[in-house]
Amino acid sequence: MKRNKPIRKTGTKIIKDISQYSFEQEDYPLFCFKYLSDVSIKNCNNSKIFFNFIIRLQKLSELGWGEIKKTHRHGFGMEKIPISKIKHKLPSFISSEVKELDVFRATGSNLPFIGKQDRNIFRIFFIETTFGDIYDH
Repeated sequence: MKRNKPIRKTGTKIIKDISQYSFEQEDYPLFCFKYLSDVSIKNCNNSKIFFNFIIRLQKLSELGWGEIKKTHRHGFGMEKIPISKIKHKLPSFISSEVKELDVFRATGSNLPFIGKQDRNIFRIFFIETTFGDIYDH
């Protein structure tokens, strides 16, 4: 039996040439997991937490930074937390000049994820799967 192969037009671009595109002009958050610690998540057996976390990231991306800044911290907003409250080691690129990290709620149960915003990039350091694993509430 012969399989039908999809027809692909030559010379067409599916994705725009991004070599001259600046992501800094975007208003929505770009989430970076390079520095994610496995503290708290390594022993989590509740896959629903991670499903809800992914849905939360998608919704935050839809809102954009402008709307996030207007939103309550226990909704889709963001709040600051002093570094001194974090129980675990931070990535080495965080200098002693940085005094606070940024906190979003990862799920509707208010479990947080903690990181640092740098322009439109949010670097995620921790996802708390049990209250108190990363900082005392």
